[in-house]
Amino acid sequence: MFRYFPSNYPWDLSINLALEMGARIGEIEEMCAPLKEAAKAKDEAGSIAFRESWERMADKLCDLAQEDEDKGRLLSAGDKYARAATYYGTAERLQGLGSESRLTLYKHFLQVFAKGTTLAKENCERVEIPYEGKHISALYVRAEGVEGKAPILVQVNGLDSIKEMIYRVGVPQLLAKRGISSLIVDQPGTGEAIRLQGFTARYDSEHWASRIVDWLETRDEIDAKRIGLQGVSLGGYYCPRAVAFEPRFACGLVWGANHDWRDVQKRRLEKEGDFPVPHYWDHVRWVWGAKDMDEFMQIAENVHLDGVLDQIKVPFLVTHGEKDSQIPLKWAYRTYEQLVNSPKRELKIFTDREGGVQHSSFDNSANAGAYLVDWVAETLGGHTA
Repeated sequence: MFRYFPSNYPWDLSINLALEMGARIGEIEEMCAPLKEAAKAKDEAGSIAFRESWERMADKLCDLAQEDEDKGRLLSAGDKYARAATYYGTAERLQGLGSESRLTLYKHFLQVFAKGTTLAKENCERVEIPYEGKHISALYVRAEGVEGKAPILVQVNGLDSIKEMIYRVGVPQLLAKRGISSLIVDQPGTGEAIRLQGFTARYDSEHWASRIVDWLETRDEIDAKRIGLQGVSLGGYYCPRAVAFEPRFACGLVWGANHDWRDVQKRRLEKEGDFPVPHYWDHVRWVWGAKDMDEFMQIAENVHLDGVLDQIKVPFLVTHGEKDSQIPLKWAYRTYEQLVNSPKRELKIFTDREGGVQHSSFDNSANAGAYLVDWVAETLGGHTA
């Protein structure tokens, strides 16, 4: 893990995620060098300073992109808008609830991201899936070189990630080359779903996952018999739960097992483990729609996989970083052990040898991501060569 601010794990996590999304180290240095004292500050003051510095860089990139546009250099402009969006999104993610103009920043991030993908002619389409009288938003990446119906991997967020983050890390592009389409979803409790639609998280993830499968079954270019589901971080709970109770999924995999999130919360109350974002307890109450800590802890009691996984009767891959400082490695073993009815279960622990040892391999996703997409291609009928 790259440590710029050794005393501030949430900030270093954000920097590592940004690098995985295509940030440039020179721009990281320019944004972070003025923040060394702010990194020691309390949540609110430090988060504001972080936002101001990262927003300045993003604004500069947008100005440079506009200069490219004026010259007709649209591909170059798209590349700059893409990095600008990464920096806007990173800054927004660290802000506390009620922070001034946070929602405005998020909406601007969405606009810049969309402009970047359009100008760069990326294989990325924003789609809306009907849900509860509103919609769930997603990014759709089409398989390359496939004649007829293509298999697809649905990818869902964790506690604090967003669909654009998962897209930029690059797994959908790797899958497309292997003949697998991707649908990267802002499910309830994440991204647009909570910020713009007001959908809070729910422990029965099959509720929204089934609506996604319903929508995919209407798409002529998708093979409805080859729909997989992947979860990252807290998605390591959502995904197995959904696959257990939605039999139309043909396989499942987790990038970071999250077998017993209720236990993780109890340990965090005792200051054990690293927090992914500042203002952590405010964030989780917002995500789950809890009015106070008592209600949140009652909700968290449901967020575990004991008594669930024996319902899974399709191939399933469990992966975890050996040095994950957020979710203990023991939970990966627990998930694997309880997949007793999966016809093809596998446990992969990422070690120093291949990298990706931290939470959901945010420290180095390259080899870990390749392992995941090759497994998906082999399982859903794509190709690896």
